[in-house]
Formats: sequence, C-alpha cells, structure tokens
Amino acid sequence: MRKKTQEHSISPESGIAVFLALGFDFLGEPPAAWHPVVWYGKLIQKLEHAAPAQPLAQFFYGIGMLILATPAALLPTSAIHWLARRIRTGTRLRKVRFVLSVLLEGMALKPFFALRMLAEAGHKVRECLEQDDLAAARQALQALVSRDRSQLTAELVSAAVIESLAENLSDSVVAPLFYYLLFGLPGAATYRLLNTFDSMIGYHGRYEYLGKAAAHVDDLLNFLPARLTALLIVVCAPLFGGNRGKALSIWRRDAQKTASPNAGQPMAAAAGALGLQLEKVGHYTLGDRERTITAHDIHHAEQIVWWIGCSVIALVGLLKLFWRSQDE
Repeated sequence: MRKKTQEHSISPESGIAVFLALGFDFLGEPPAAWHPVVWYGKLIQKLEHAAPAQPLAQFFYGIGMLILATPAALLPTSAIHWLARRIRTGTRLRKVRFVLSVLLEGMALKPFFALRMLAEAGHKVRECLEQDDLAAARQALQALVSRDRSQLTAELVSAAVIESLAENLSDSVVAPLFYYLLFGLPGAATYRLLNTFDSMIGYHGRYEYLGKAAAHVDDLLNFLPARLTALLIVVCAPLFGGNRGKALSIWRRDAQKTASPNAGQPMAAAAGALGLQLEKVGHYTLGDRERTITAHDIHHAEQIVWWIGCSVIALVGLLKLFWRSQDE
C-alpha cells in the first residue's frame, strides 16, 4: 500500500520547471554559442558536407544522418534529467535541492521552444508596414519565411507573416511542449533536432533525396501537434477577436490545400478565425477574401501566438505538476 501511494504522489518539479522556462523565454533566447538548436544546425551542416552525389545513396545517407545525430539530443538531455533527479532526491538541504533541480530543468527546457521570439518576429514586420516601409518589411520577413520576398506586396507580406506565425506556433511552441509532456527533456530535444533537420534539408530541389527521410519523420511528429494547434485556435478564437464557427469551417475545408500535410492545419484555422484569405501565389489559397489584409491583422496573429502559446504552456505545466511520470 505504501508503494502504491508513493507511485501516485504529486511530483511538482517538472510542472514548476515549465513555468520557469516560460519566464526564461520572456528574457530572450540563450546566446548562439550556448543554444542547443544552433548546435544541431552546425551538426547537420557537417553531416551534409559528406553527403554522396547519387540520389539513392543520398536517401540512405539521409537516414544515416538522423540515426547518427539523434544521440546528440538524447544523451545530454537524459544526463540533465538524471542529474536533476539526483539533486532533488537527496536527503540534506531539501529546499535548496528542490530549487536547484527546478532551475536546471527549466533552463534546459527553454531553448526547445520559442514563444517570445516568434511573436517578436511578426511584430517587427508589422512595425515596418505601419511605417509604410515595404522594403524593410520584406527584409524583416526573412526571419519567418524562406520564400522569395522581392516582389511581395504589402498585403502578401502581411499574409506571409500570419501564415508563418500560425505554422510556427505548432512547430516552435506546441510540438516541443507536447513531446516534453510525453517524454520529458529528451522528447523535446529530439523533436527539435528532427524538426531542424526538416527545416534545413527536408525540401524539394537540391535536397530532394537527402532530406526525404527527415521530411517524412517531421510530418509524422507534427501530425498531432499541428491539429491540436488548429483546434486550440478554433476554441480560443473569441479571445483574439476571431470567429469560432468560421475558424472551424475553413479549417475543415482548406487544411489539406498545402503541400505539407500539417502546415495547412493551423494556417487554415487562423485564416478562418480572422476572416482573411491567406495566399502563397502559385501554391495555395486559404480562407475567404472578406476584406483586404492589413498590418493590423498581424497584430491579431501575434495575439494568437501569445494566447495559444501561454495556454499550452500553462496546460503542460499543470499536467506535469500533478502527473508523476513512470520514470520519476
């Protein structure tokens, strides 16, 4: 009986660490030299340089890259998780140990999601458009999209920002926290590593075969988070002045119009909620054109990021607060 009670007792450290990580996020990103996602990018670049030229060999080398790189995410975070547990299970100076354990977990979690940075990237583009500086807005948009921006009108720039904020809300906030909830720090880190693979080599053209495995793995990992993000946008639509019914209707109608099976999910929901038509010329059109998109609509998209991002962090924190993992 005593053992059973212990297994179901409250384990608050991970839950508090989530809220602490949000506090660190408000302070900004870690320096590049200390940012694990930056390290992942450098590792991927080094592995890419040794890629063979033949398509079939590239495909298998791409699989090998994933296998070789995964320990770079799993091992350090597993070590941090183990260290945090060792610190807090000591018998002396319990309060000090508790604080150190939570600090270690929160600091380690922070680099794997980016709420403030995402919202600020949209804000910078909006400021440029509000000052009628289209050239600066196109330049600022580089932080959010990789497409050619040189011919985009102010409306298309605004649409691109809203699309990217919705899509990256899933990739940069909801998904890493989803995997932290399920698998702790190693889960969040491994997701970010594999997502970085996709963003760097998981597209058509030069990396058609090298990045095919990374793209498919990323599609699989984001299947649930993307749909969860879209659902949250629908449910929370009134909080940022959106229409819940329209969000649900457009989500169901347009979510599959993008090449990615996941990107269109939150993008379509956001288009419906805000009553906008989001278009990437020559690729897709999401939503109905009820009015012209303006810089003010980017402000509503920023609110989506903040509302949904903070809600997800709060939910994950509360679940972690009262849910003792089997490995605790």
